[in-house]
Amino acid sequence: MSIFLLTFALFLIVVVAMALGYLLQRKSIAGSCGGLGALGIEKACDCDNPCESRLRRLEKEKFWQDNKII
Repeated sequence: MSIFLLTFALFLIVVVAMALGYLLQRKSIAGSCGGLGALGIEKACDCDNPCESRLRRLEKEKFWQDNKII
């Protein structure tokens, strides 16, 4: 039980330290390496024929982009 409590306390200290760092710096969370774009990959799914759920999601995103107010 003592190992569990020590581990829990360590995780709690790390989470509190990360929260304090976020609050003090007032920066938004961002990646450090540029993501997939830095590797030359334009999309997460490099399939020639995306699955049906991916096509529906792309159509929905396109609809929202075409019909947004701003």
